[in-house]
Amino acid sequence: MYDAARSRGGDRAAESEVQGTGMWNGRTVSVVLGTYREKDSIREVIDGFFATGVVDEVLVVNNNAQPGTEEEIARTRARQVFETKQGYGHAYQRGLAEASGDLLVLAEPDGTFLPRDIHKLLVYSDDCDAVFGTRTTRELIWRGANMGVFLKWGNWAVAKLVEALFNTSHLSDVGCTYRLFTRATIEGIRDRFTVGGSHFGPELMLLTITSGARVVEVPVNYLPRVGVSAVTGDLRKAVILGLQMIVFILRFRLATGRAHRPHLHRTLTDRRSTTPGPAGAAPNGAAHLAAPVSPTGAAKASARPGAEGDRP
Repeated sequence: MYDAARSRGGDRAAESEVQGTGMWNGRTVSVVLGTYREKDSIREVIDGFFATGVVDEVLVVNNNAQPGTEEEIARTRARQVFETKQGYGHAYQRGLAEASGDLLVLAEPDGTFLPRDIHKLLVYSDDCDAVFGTRTTRELIWRGANMGVFLKWGNWAVAKLVEALFNTSHLSDVGCTYRLFTRATIEGIRDRFTVGGSHFGPELMLLTITSGARVVEVPVNYLPRVGVSAVTGDLRKAVILGLQMIVFILRFRLATGRAHRPHLHRTLTDRRSTTPGPAGAAPNGAAHLAAPVSPTGAAKASARPGAEGDRP
């Protein structure tokens, strides 16, 4: 029988053997976690990310978190900042502003994501400016995860709405926090952030897509949450959030007019210019490569769990 807690422990034990000095192909990596009700899981999540050996910094944004959270974070190597404006958007905007890495990874501290899946995002960062995770791949949804019929197909449908309206790469999940961005991508759009609430995720996705950034989506594992979500744990709140997302997306599309993303093809010259440079340098020719990259079968293959025991 599947045991989520034991599987998490197994992943953590395996990752503890891969301690390293951080960085990915000469670029520093920051993981941003926004916390509100994750006291019982946040310490293990932080330790898990550091144990991957590729993370230089874990930045935790304390968004008026429950008592005891600050003390749990203090027992780790993470850096903690405080954001008093309540809301998912406010927390992650503060984190993106404070993080120091060349590659910025957003994740959740509630145990729903595996730290080792950061490798999937990093692999595609060599070719793309943003990598979106998706939680809707059936084989990677763990037994007990909060991804029922409504949440799974609701996220899929809204993602397809974005894909159609903005003529972008394959998308299947509009609400997945697990994402990677280059610093240049975030610096190019951060002045346009407007949403402080739970639908900041779609705004971040749309601003990235319409900026001309090269984006790709990869499947990630989705585990049972430790504790109850303040939003998706309540069906009524989840429905309201879904409607907010749809309205926001439609308004955003109307505001952007009839402009379309450029359809550019990469050349051999472009490929030579995408080799990783020193930390701080503009990564992967981002200044002149704006064409979206569609995910390939390799992306799906790379997402298979490491062992049969990981499967739901």
